[in-house]
Amino acid sequence: MESIIVGVTGASGAVYAQRLLRFLCKREYNIHLSISDAAFLVIRHELSIDLDRHQPDFREFLGYSADNITYYHNSDIGATIASSRYPIKAMVIVPCSTNTLCSVAYGISSNLIQRAAGITIKERRDLVVVPRETPLSSIHLEAMQRLSSAGACILPAMPGFYHRPQVIEDQVDFVVAKILDVLRISHTLVPEWHSAELLSLEDR
Repeated sequence: MESIIVGVTGASGAVYAQRLLRFLCKREYNIHLSISDAAFLVIRHELSIDLDRHQPDFREFLGYSADNITYYHNSDIGATIASSRYPIKAMVIVPCSTNTLCSVAYGISSNLIQRAAGITIKERRDLVVVPRETPLSSIHLEAMQRLSSAGACILPAMPGFYHRPQVIEDQVDFVVAKILDVLRISHTLVPEWHSAELLSLEDR
């Protein structure tokens, strides 16, 4: 099975990570997961789920048991995924805090998520960064530009409305669908777009 690294950091939007993991864990992928200390706080605040930082039980987070998740503490910079020789398909940082964004952009590797992202870039593998912050300063924009120039995909958590969302989950699925599209993973989270739909809207 192919391996995907998922890094969860301390920006608002823990639900995006939860939804992505729920999707990937039901597919044929090995998931290598690391969660920052700040992200554990966000998960507790936004999702009312209190995970143990050393041995988290993901049954509550996912809603079911999954045996294809390998968890690494974010301080474990000697972990398997910290080696460039370990083969992975891609890495996703979701949500990505501005601290992580800027650190990775400027080559700082003070924790496992940052180090794994740096390796993903230098090995020319797919890196998807999902920042969730607004407004953005010129520092944040410059960091995004640096990462984009290095080959990363900058995918801000900006839900659209043309799929006519009815509930919050529809907006979450929109962003997760974009991540999966970049990773070239098929899904049915949102309906395919047809130009005829736009024409019908313009006629109103």
